[in-house]
Formats: sequence, structure tokens, C-alpha cells
Amino acid sequence: MNKVVLITGTSSGFGYFISLELASKGYQVVSTMRSLNNSQQLKEEANKVGCKNNMDVVKMDVTIESDIRDVVQYIKENYGKIDILINNAGYCLGGISEFITVKEWERQFATNLFGVISVTNAFLPIMRKQRSGKIINIGSISGRIGLPGLSPYASSKFALEGYSESLRLELLPFNISVSIIEAGSYNTKIWEKAMKNIDTKVTHHDYSKYLSTLYKNAETTSKKASNPIEVINIVQKICRSKRPRLRYIVGNGVRLTIFLKSILPWSWIEYMIGRKLKN
Repeated sequence: MNKVVLITGTSSGFGYFISLELASKGYQVVSTMRSLNNSQQLKEEANKVGCKNNMDVVKMDVTIESDIRDVVQYIKENYGKIDILINNAGYCLGGISEFITVKEWERQFATNLFGVISVTNAFLPIMRKQRSGKIINIGSISGRIGLPGLSPYASSKFALEGYSESLRLELLPFNISVSIIEAGSYNTKIWEKAMKNIDTKVTHHDYSKYLSTLYKNAETTSKKASNPIEVINIVQKICRSKRPRLRYIVGNGVRLTIFLKSILPWSWIEYMIGRKLKN
């Protein structure tokens, strides 16, 4: 049997493209999404590129335990194994920290962190029994540097970094690798959506000029965003690798940003970010 890959959050963005690419390369892909109402486009595209037989679309909300249990049972009954788990489901909550409610923070972490943990824990018994497997977490440059207007998202991705590090060390004895992809800005509209969803009605006028700058910066970033194929290629590289690394950095300026943060005083970082926002 071909290698079985389970991917979360496949209705759009990275998950959508990764599903199609891996299925077209001969992997047996189980694409999961919160609602199957969004599945038609993925199925039609899979049919167009001739990989529909390698793709199975299943409902799974990563924040609902019963959904996760159902998919685990489905995998056991239909495939009997899982070779690669790609934790991609997530979204970006944008806004000024002072006006983001705790409930909104909880929802951000429920998807971006606790959803990853819940899905991973559910499939780990199968991988441990196999004594093999790969876990790929889709992270972000926001997991290495916190930018204004993205505090909940950055916090969830910082937490994902720590989780990935610890989990990798725990699973090495079982021949299970954990990797995290630290991606920059890509043409998946995640940053643009984050800024557009900010409720300006609950934000104090003191921040109005600042928010306007963040909006413009998000629009500029979206226009300059790279092609998601770069991330898809990294995913394929990990899937093929016998010994995947922990971290994979990808995207315009991401490696330089991480390097500069590691060597420069924080005051310099503040200055550079402030200057960029002004410009």
C-alpha cells in the first residue's frame, strides 16, 4: 500500500495545495476539513489532475474530540496505518491585544495549538505500534518573532515551536520524527483575512492610525507574497527524507529575520519594525 498521509485544514491554503500535490505523487491522502460543504472544489481539482483515487476527503474539526476519534477509527478500518501526519489546520486572529477578548484568545489556541496536540495524541498510538512515522507541523515566522497586530497568532505559533521541540525528543526512540515548517508570507490570504476581521468598533481611537498602518502593511505583504509551491516542496522533501530535520525555514526574508533577531539587541529590532511601519 502507498504511504498514508493525513492532512488537517484542507479546504483552502497550504492544506488544499499539499493534498493535491501529494495525491498526484502517489501518496494515499486523507484530507480533513471542518465542513464537507467546502470539499467540492478539492474533489473537482483532484479529478482534473487525475489523482481522485488517491484522495479521501473526511470531515474533522480539530477542536472536536468526537470528530478526531471518528477519523482515527476510519483510518484503522480503511488503511490500517498512518505514515505521515500533517498538522496544517489553523487561522490568524488579528487585532490590538487590549481589545481581543479572552474567548477569542481561547479559540485561537484551541485551533492552532490544542487542535494540533489533540490530533497528534490521537494518532501517536498507531505510529508507536508501527515504530515509524512523520509528524509535520505547519508553523510560521510568527513563531519566532511577534509582530504588532498579531499577538494571539504569534503566541500560538511560539507555543507550537516549544511543543514541536519537546515532542520530537520524546518520539525519537520510536523512529517517529517531528518537523516544523517556519513559513513566511505566502499567497494564501491569511494575513489579509486577519486584518480584515479586526472589529474597529471596539478599538479605541488612540489606535486608529496604527491600525491603518497595519492594514496597509498587510495589503502590501499580501501582494508581495510568494507562491505556496515553496512550502509544498518542503513538505515533499520531508515526506521523502529518511531523517527529517526539526526546523525548515522557507519564505522571503525569513532566514534573515530569524538570524537578525538572534544577534541584534532588541532595541534595534524595535527600531527596524517601527521604521517599516512608518514607511
